[in-house]
Parts: sequence; C-alpha cells; structure tokens
Amino acid sequence: MDIILPLAENLTLGHLLFLMLVAFVAGFIDAIAGGGGLITIPALLTAGIPPHLSLGTNKLSSSFGSLTSAVTFFRRGLFTPALWKAASIGTLIGATTGTVIANYLDADFIAKALPAIIIATAIYTLVSKPATPDENADRKSGLFQWVHGLILGGYDGVAGPGTGAFWTASALHFYRMEMLKTLALARTMNFISNITSLVTFALLGHVAWGLGIAMGSTLMLGAWCGSHSAIRMGNLWVRRIFILLVILISLRLAWQHWIL
Repeated sequence: MDIILPLAENLTLGHLLFLMLVAFVAGFIDAIAGGGGLITIPALLTAGIPPHLSLGTNKLSSSFGSLTSAVTFFRRGLFTPALWKAASIGTLIGATTGTVIANYLDADFIAKALPAIIIATAIYTLVSKPATPDENADRKSGLFQWVHGLILGGYDGVAGPGTGAFWTASALHFYRMEMLKTLALARTMNFISNITSLVTFALLGHVAWGLGIAMGSTLMLGAWCGSHSAIRMGNLWVRRIFILLVILISLRLAWQHWIL
C-alpha cells in the first residue's frame, strides 16, 4: 500500500524518494554547468504537480543548490562580490519582473523557443576556442553588467531551465575569465535570481514547501559534490563536460517541444 505524504503535495513515498534522487543529480550537474532545472521541472510535472506550483517549488529546491555552489566557489577565492554589484542588481530586478510575468502569461512560446536558443549556445561553445583569460575582462561597465543580469534574471523568472548554462556561456564570451571563475559568477547570479523568484512565487502562493525542502536537501548535497568535482577537475575538463551537457540538454528539449 502506498504511503501518502500530505506535506509533499499528497505524493506517495516512492514518488518523493524519486524526486529527491532526481534533485541530487540535478544539483551535481547544475554546479558544473547549469541546467539542473531541465531535469527537476519535467520530473515535478510528471509527478502531477501543477505548472506554476512546479516552477515555484523548483525555485525553492534550486535555491539550496545554487547557494551551496556559490558559497563553495566564494570560499575558494573564485568570486569577488565588489566587482559584480551592477550584475547582481540587474539580476534581482529581472527575476522579480520575470516571475510576475510568468504568473500571468502562458510560457508555451518560451518553451518552444528554448531548444533553438540552447542549440545555438551549444554550437557556439563547441566551435569556439577557449578565450584567453584576461584579468581585466571582468571589469565591464556597470551598465553592461546590469543589462546582462536583467536579461538572464528575467528569463530565470519567466521560465528558468538552462539559466545557469546561459550564464556560463555568455560570461565565457563577454568576460573572458578562466572557467572556474566563470562558473563562480554563474552560480552566484543564478542564486540571486533563484531566491528572488522564490520570494515572488511564495507571495503569489505557488510554492509546495515540504516537497521543495525535501528536494532541496538532496539537491544541496549534489551541488556540493558537483562544485568540488569541478574545482578538482580544472578548467579543461569542466569545459568539455559543459559542452557535452549543453548538447544533451538541447537535444532533449528539441525532442520534447518539437517532436512529441
């Protein structure tokens, strides 16, 4: 007989354990290259969680993982908050605005456009040569950082899946930092948009707290393992894994939204 768990949206114990395992894998992948939401959101929808509630609950669990990754990179000296104030503010504003839009608009068009965007990212990342690290490249103007954060924060609020991968790819191109510093930036900005979007979804009543905390606990463990694995593997291997994951993500999305 299945055990029904009222605090986890009336899921069975088996479904909850499955979602917690999915969250661990998503946290590990998200810490290395981003895109963990491409795993957790479909899993939540498959389990019968309504779309808006899935998005809000995913923000809760994702916040655990992105915080763990951001703190890990910061403690290793790979992220300097003072250099990224404008990007942080833009991300916060974008995530708030995007979440409000998501509450009122249908995201079907965005879901169908997502595969094309990620495929383009994958192709660019695959054919481009690693940028030569430039210690001054991260000193972009405050306006550029603000717009960058506003766009990606807004996307994270409206939809979310792939935001970490977008941050990684765009930061590699624009800021020309070494891979680990790029990952540190991506994970920190992703945490800012996650927590901002979570607060907004919570105010709108779209968060399943019990389920989100349960998934967040294993996602946090996966993020810790992924962050430390990325640091040990170094820039070259992280870049290769990032390319592979982006390609796999793009193929999965194309199959889901273009063929099925």
